[in-house]
Amino acid sequence: MSDCWVFGYGSLMWRPGFKFQDVVPARLEGAHRSLCVYSVNHRGTRRFPGLVFGLDISGSCDGLAFQVPEDLWQATAAYLRAREQVTRVYNHAMKPIVLLNGGGKTVKALTYLVNRRHQQYAGCLPISLQADIVRRARGKSGRNMDYVLNTILHLRELGIRDVGLERLTLALGSRHLFSARRSLKSEDKDR
Repeated sequence: MSDCWVFGYGSLMWRPGFKFQDVVPARLEGAHRSLCVYSVNHRGTRRFPGLVFGLDISGSCDGLAFQVPEDLWQATAAYLRAREQVTRVYNHAMKPIVLLNGGGKTVKALTYLVNRRHQQYAGCLPISLQADIVRRARGKSGRNMDYVLNTILHLRELGIRDVGLERLTLALGSRHLFSARRSLKSEDKDR
């Protein structure tokens, strides 16, 4: 059994992009999911930055732990570096996470924590400003709105309640969530 794990808390949950042998719900203590990173590449541009999730200090975060086969670990780590570290706004670290699949086992997982000193660190923005940014931003990976709503929908499917994201959902409007749900269902049919 491999002890190579990756912790997903945002788009990695619904689009990991790497092969894994198992995926289980997990919790990271000491950091929380936050829409605290200006995206100038994937979900925005330098002129119109979007917002993406980061793990910011304090609290806890529920997400998914992906167990990666040992023989694929180096390739997976390289893929994640290329995907997550385009502008080096995250610090990668091996952090203990608790697997929530009944056993309560603790494992070390590759995790990406936001660098608060980086120029793209947005901090804790008011919900209304987050909603304005998310509505208008688009980057090479698509609309910022799709990224945020897909994450919210996947969290709901997993039974993970994130109060801040629920408030953001209300600020974005239910029609956007309905549209994202429809888009998500059509993506599932294509797989």
